[in-house]
Amino acid sequence: MHQNPQHPAKPFDIIVVGAGIIGLATAYRAYKQGHNVMVIERNSRPTGASIQNFGHACFTGQADELQAMVAKSREGWISAAQDAGFWAAQPGTLIPATSDVEMSVLEQFANHRGQEQVTLLSPSEVEQRLGHQRLKPVGGALLPLDMRVNPREAAATLAQWLEAQGVTFQWNTTLRSTADGVVDTSRGQWEAQRVVLCPGVNLSYLLPDLAQAEGVRSCTLSMALVERPDHIASDFCMLTGTSLARYDGFSAMASVPELRQELQQREPELVECIANLMVTAIPEGLLVGDSHDYHDSPTPFISEETASLLQSKAAAYLGVDKLRVKQRWQGVYADSPSTNLVVHRPDAKTVVAVVASGIGMTLSFGLAEHILDQF
Repeated sequence: MHQNPQHPAKPFDIIVVGAGIIGLATAYRAYKQGHNVMVIERNSRPTGASIQNFGHACFTGQADELQAMVAKSREGWISAAQDAGFWAAQPGTLIPATSDVEMSVLEQFANHRGQEQVTLLSPSEVEQRLGHQRLKPVGGALLPLDMRVNPREAAATLAQWLEAQGVTFQWNTTLRSTADGVVDTSRGQWEAQRVVLCPGVNLSYLLPDLAQAEGVRSCTLSMALVERPDHIASDFCMLTGTSLARYDGFSAMASVPELRQELQQREPELVECIANLMVTAIPEGLLVGDSHDYHDSPTPFISEETASLLQSKAAAYLGVDKLRVKQRWQGVYADSPSTNLVVHRPDAKTVVAVVASGIGMTLSFGLAEHILDQF
């Protein structure tokens, strides 16, 4: 990304601090509403959680109370992909059920949400979608409304498109402070009618008292890019039983306590590393993960034992003996044990917004609309 030193003499309508997916979605929504927008980002391009994730917009698995927001987010992803020209697939999410308890959760969820959101699958239909017969599922489900993007291109492409439309970007610029529409940075001051702070995991550096009050900490993840077997579709997207025990929409079902007990007995290693075993495809291969570790000051080290565990378990679902690893990395995002969202108004012209769980891509454009409605 390049610097844009030419700024209008008049104040901006909206300044967005942070060019992660939440900040970019907010800038996109504001631009589409006709506002004069500036984005300030301390790096030279989008980095962090917005490029380290699965690129999986898991709309259906979110809690009932978030469904209105995720519906708006889905509309936003479709619109942004069409405008900016990045890949956005809608193959739905496959969830193979490997036990009767997992199938019971899926049946309850299908009854709760309806056929538009959940399609139950027979064992043979699951095998067909997996492209092999080694797993021996008892059934499964497809979530047809879920979407896929490539996290390695989506945020950067959206930022480039916004710049081309006239949105001002100030890269390599660190926020020092902001109040009442005045934004003080390492490259000077700007003014706006409205300021939106999207600091993500950096909330604790920017507003430590707010981070402490909301219990915001870092969650680190073991992630890998592996070679895609030929029989796996290029837009493949899969959740597993660990996902049913984790995402709020699924976990509200009556059979989930029994599922958690079963997972503790059947998959104790996955439970111990707080795994959400899932696989999604991008052009470069398959994204496989992930484990979860929580701390206010996490270490950068990846456990090879945990990484190997996730890949071996994923290989079993994919019907291969071993996956060839192309890349490994430690993902990180903001997390809170008490809330999924932190939306705070420090003054009349400022909103702070952080997704405090691993669903930032999922909520992004819906949250952006909610943020702009705050003013």
